[in-house]
Amino acid sequence: MVAPAQRRPRRRRPAQILPPEWKPTRATVRASAGTWTLQSTLQRHGLGPVAGVDEAGRGACAGPLVVAACVLRSGDARRLEGLTDSKLLTAAMREEFYYRILRRAEDFAVVVIPPAEVDRRGVHIANIEGMRRAVAGLGSPPGYVLTDGFPVRGFGRPSLAVPKGDLTAACVAAASVLAKVTRDRMMVELDARFPQYRFAEHKGYNTPVHEAALAEHGPCPEHRFSFVNVASVARVGGRVGVVQNGSATDGIPDVEVDAGGELS
Repeated sequence: MVAPAQRRPRRRRPAQILPPEWKPTRATVRASAGTWTLQSTLQRHGLGPVAGVDEAGRGACAGPLVVAACVLRSGDARRLEGLTDSKLLTAAMREEFYYRILRRAEDFAVVVIPPAEVDRRGVHIANIEGMRRAVAGLGSPPGYVLTDGFPVRGFGRPSLAVPKGDLTAACVAAASVLAKVTRDRMMVELDARFPQYRFAEHKGYNTPVHEAALAEHGPCPEHRFSFVNVASVARVGGRVGVVQNGSATDGIPDVEVDAGGELS
């Protein structure tokens, strides 16, 4: 028998150590330094322009999921003073910042994901895909992407998940304002079509008023049937035929509920 050929051991390449003067300087960004500091630091290190990404309507059981990406001009800190998480602003302040951002932003893109797509993909996957689409929809590719809270891959650019990003990074806060104002306006329009649910009041979130309307009228095509409270009212499980975003669901099989409150 012929002995199997011996594989020659692979030589490890010596680690290349850059001279100290060639190494890039490290940057430490403190949260107390202000909401423009992270963006400014990235730009100083040649990683701009910086895009912030955020969504509105993730936890709502009715209406679309809206995702926005926004690139702010580095010199606009004073013109956008007071910009923060859209949920902390009054409706009037959000509208004011919305128009300021549209006028002053270097670039922005807004993506609307309808309830049927949220049902089909699941809210988390739909949200991540919406973020990718929003960044891809910018007029020119950003150098860096900041997301709110959790990491997202697939931007084709380096990215960083920023804890409480809409409070920490101005460009993320701007994206949150664009997403929320866009979605709130759409919910007001839906209120005119489905006044029995009072969408203009609660914007599709699970408030006592909304739950009472669901119990009385059942869900409409703008509800998310992948959410447990909507599915339970629609009596999903093969017991009753309902309309799920325009599609008949007679005799659909029983479903399991995961820990996140959605149907698997």
